[in-house]
Amino acid sequence: MAHTDAHADHSHHIIPFRTLLGVFLALIALTVITVAVARVDLGTLNVPVAIAIASAKAALVVMFFMALKYDKPVNSMVFVIGTAFVVVFLVFTLFDTAFRGDIGN
Repeated sequence: MAHTDAHADHSHHIIPFRTLLGVFLALIALTVITVAVARVDLGTLNVPVAIAIASAKAALVVMFFMALKYDKPVNSMVFVIGTAFVVVFLVFTLFDTAFRGDIGN
């Protein structure tokens, strides 16, 4: 008995080399920007800028190298919601460390 699947379209999207090269170059540029920004004192913006650059790099990797851009939209929604929760937890943690000790004053 032959196995038939109603969802037989499991083909993978082939990403052109030019796109992958562009993403790779963007990741290299963002890494250079990360190193440059690390050498500049931005005060309280050091951590948010570093997280923003790291998030941009992670988004590029997830969208192109892991092909989430070409996958089902529900997977993108799960990624965005998960990322939003991580951002919320990081913001609460940063608020805790930024204002630690202010209550007793």
